[in-house]
Amino acid sequence: MIAELGWLPPPPLDFRQRCRALLEESGADVPALVRLATCALDENHLNRLARVVEAMRARGGALAGLTPFKLGIVSNATIDTIVPAVIATGVRLGLDITCVSAPFGLGVQAALEPDSTINAARPDAVLLAFDHHRIGAPPAGDAAAAERAVADALRAIDAMREGFRTHAGAISIVQTIASVPAALFGSFDRAVPGTSRRLADAFNAGLVERICGSQDVVVDVAALAESVGLEAWQSALQWNVAKFAFDARFVPAYAEWVCRVIAALRGKSRKCLVLDLDNTLWGGVIGDDGLEGIVLGQGDATGEAFLDVQRAALALRERGVVLAVSSKNDDAVARSAFREHSEMLLREEHIAVFQANWNDKPTNLAAIAAELNIGLDALVLLDDNPAERSLVRGTLPEVAVPELPDDPAQFASVLLAAGYFESVAFSEEDRDRARFYAENARRAALRESVTDIEAFLRSLAMEIDFRPFDAQGRARIAQLINKSNQFNLTTRRYTESDVLALERDPEIFTLQVRLKDTFGDNGMIGVVVARPSDPGEWEIDTWLMSCRVLGRRVEAMVLRELVLHARERGIGRLVGRYVPTGKNRLVEDHYPKLGFALLERDPSGATSWLLDSAVEIEPAPMDVVRSGWAPSGAPST
Repeated sequence: MIAELGWLPPPPLDFRQRCRALLEESGADVPALVRLATCALDENHLNRLARVVEAMRARGGALAGLTPFKLGIVSNATIDTIVPAVIATGVRLGLDITCVSAPFGLGVQAALEPDSTINAARPDAVLLAFDHHRIGAPPAGDAAAAERAVADALRAIDAMREGFRTHAGAISIVQTIASVPAALFGSFDRAVPGTSRRLADAFNAGLVERICGSQDVVVDVAALAESVGLEAWQSALQWNVAKFAFDARFVPAYAEWVCRVIAALRGKSRKCLVLDLDNTLWGGVIGDDGLEGIVLGQGDATGEAFLDVQRAALALRERGVVLAVSSKNDDAVARSAFREHSEMLLREEHIAVFQANWNDKPTNLAAIAAELNIGLDALVLLDDNPAERSLVRGTLPEVAVPELPDDPAQFASVLLAAGYFESVAFSEEDRDRARFYAENARRAALRESVTDIEAFLRSLAMEIDFRPFDAQGRARIAQLINKSNQFNLTTRRYTESDVLALERDPEIFTLQVRLKDTFGDNGMIGVVVARPSDPGEWEIDTWLMSCRVLGRRVEAMVLRELVLHARERGIGRLVGRYVPTGKNRLVEDHYPKLGFALLERDPSGATSWLLDSAVEIEPAPMDVVRSGWAPSGAPST
């Protein structure tokens, strides 16, 4: 399944003709390009689609609606087949990837020479694509030689990471390595220093230890190789003939693994799993078969298969994925399984939005996205019905819809193999995300029951916390900067080391914003960076917020805090800039709504806005807490 990207629908029979049509047209039909990319493509398909991407770029530059990403690649193997596969796979994940590579085997030189091809290109990230040949083959049983071999390989990786960070300002995406399948000592191989398995284990453990907590990330190629089988993954013939690091059959899966990480870096991982009910969470149709007639639970192979689906959903929720339900069903009947069936693992409290009615699936999915205040591109629909899957793909192409086999025993593994929820970091706030959205749904329900908005806001008993960037919040700040797309005025991206530099610069004003209310702690919900521009003037370099706090006047409180600090530092004017993207139309009127006056509008649609810091901003009904500093004249609570 993984080798063939089995969670994706097959490509259309006229795939080649459709590619040719895109090549021959004068414009750039990006939606048609994405539709072709959203299929299980083999290496030939990917090569053909990559040629279409290059032709579209040549005609019109960047591909509208896709996020640009420049990727450097260094390797001890041939990468000619990798580049087009990465470019084409990126399209499916919403990325416009351009690649620049170093000559074969010259990764260290490419990193350390300031004017190397890769450093001169200033990529967003560099893929360090090395395999087990990079370590060498110390004598089996020689512990000292094995330790030196691993240490030397890791030092080389560290040198490249530092070189690309220093000379190109790029983060590194570093591969784990797969061991060779042949075992010198059989089952005793892992006990002997210097064997391939021991070397790979030691290298991978050392790599993960170095990378965790840094701005760089890992792509777990060792896990991919194990998934498809080490014997199949390795090809001695292809290495000897062409220096291919792995069998060319797995190029699509490899590109998938790499592009998932890039997509996660750009905040494109999905946030919400929407679950169908009948024949997806249990066997049978509850409206016809009744509560006692559905198939679910221990002692029955089919019933246990559906328990596996529920276990997978719960495990995803534990790591922060929001769960929702969309089912053509009577609401009370559908909920009865969650409330009364003794074998159900999922309960109502696990579900942030419950849509059980007779509306079509696209309507319910749109309602779920609206209630959670997230985009349709944050949703994954798990549905056993091929007709429903086809309808959603055709009507709401932004929603991810995995293909499911007939056997429910494979549902959970297909969902997890698809990688919709890829992550490059994990924090306590990530763990709490599902709770945040569930609490937000309860806030929305309260809002509908209250006619007076001021009374509603007061009933929330909000407490807003302002503090400058600090070590405790640094990782989360970097994560928000790179993942926030909708409420983000400029969508500038900063790495964790960039955030540290902002934190340490006394000329730059930084702000992290947290919010609590009667329903719980929302965690960090906003980030602001302001830089000196002209004398007595700050430019608002970055202003982003979580969409889940919209409608609560938080943005006015953030501006009030910004104005107070500006006055403290003798800043008389604030200049805000809005740079439109395909995702942030939500905030195109952000500055005028807050009282800023238009300064200029450029041909791209970007606008600049001016506000005098003498303005008085009316506070919203919430308590204010400050840590790290307190401007004189500003209320302490």
